[in-house]
Amino acid sequence: MKTLRECLKQAEEKKVAIGHFNISNLEGLWAIFYAAKELSLPVIIGVSEGERDFVGVRQAVALVKSLREEFAYPIFLNADHTYSFERVKEAIDAGFDAVIFDGSKLDLEENIKITKQCVDYARGVNPEIIVEGELGYIGTSSKLLDAIPEGVKLGLEDLTKPDEAKRFVAETGVDLLAPAVGNIHGMLKSGADPALNIARVGEIREATGVSLVLHGGSGNNEADFRDAITAGVSIVHINTELRVAYRDALRLTLQESPDEVAPYKILKPAVVAMQQVVEKKLKLFSGL
Repeated sequence: MKTLRECLKQAEEKKVAIGHFNISNLEGLWAIFYAAKELSLPVIIGVSEGERDFVGVRQAVALVKSLREEFAYPIFLNADHTYSFERVKEAIDAGFDAVIFDGSKLDLEENIKITKQCVDYARGVNPEIIVEGELGYIGTSSKLLDAIPEGVKLGLEDLTKPDEAKRFVAETGVDLLAPAVGNIHGMLKSGADPALNIARVGEIREATGVSLVLHGGSGNNEADFRDAITAGVSIVHINTELRVAYRDALRLTLQESPDEVAPYKILKPAVVAMQQVVEKKLKLFSGL
C-alpha cells in the first residue's frame, strides 16, 4: 500500500488531484471511505481544530488508522487549518499523516518562522509526515456565505505572489503550499464562487517547485477544478458541500419520519447524500 507521499507523487505525475474531505462525525468518515473505495482512489480525511476538538485528536487517528489497516486502503488523516505550533505538535504526536500550519493572517516573516518550526519538528518525529504551509488569506469558516468573507480580497495584487511563495517554500521546507488564487472558504448562497486565477496557480507552481493545495473548493465550477489541477494543484479541499448535503438529508429524514428514534436509521440517508457528493468530486479530480 502506498504512503501519502507516494500517492502525492503519483498524482503530480498523472496531473490529477487527491480529494481532501473534512469530517465532524463517524457518518462523514464512512461516506468518504465508501466513495473512495468504490472508485479505488486514495483519499484524505481532514479535521480542523474545531472538528478534532469535537471528534477527539487521538480518536480521529484511531478511526482512520483502523480503516487503513482493516482494508489495506490508502486513506490518510490531515490536521487541517492549525493556527499554532502547539496544536501542530499535538497532531504530529498523535500520529497524523499530515498537518497544516495556517499562518495566513500573520505577516510573512512570522508565518515563515512558525511554519519552519512545524516542519523541523515533523521531520524529527517522522520524515513521512507531510507538512503544508498557507500563504494568502481566503477566510476561515466552512459555511454558507451571504458575501465574500470579511478581509478576503480577490484583486490580482491581493493573490499570493509567486516571488513570496518561492521564498516561503525555500525558507520553510514545506512539502505543500496552499495559496490564495481567487478561492474562498465557504460557499456563496447566491451561486457559484468567484473564478480561480489559473494563470497565478501555474506561476506559483513554477516558482515554488512544490505541489499546491486548493482550499475552499466547495462552490467552484468543474472547469476551474480541471484547469487548476492541470496547472499544479494536487489536493483539493471540500467541506461546506458535505455539510450542506448532511444537513439537507437529515432535515428531510426528520420531516418524513418524525417517529423514528433509531439514530442509525435517521442518519443513514445523510451518509448516502455525502457519499454521492464525494464520489462526484473524486471522479472530477481524478479525470474519471
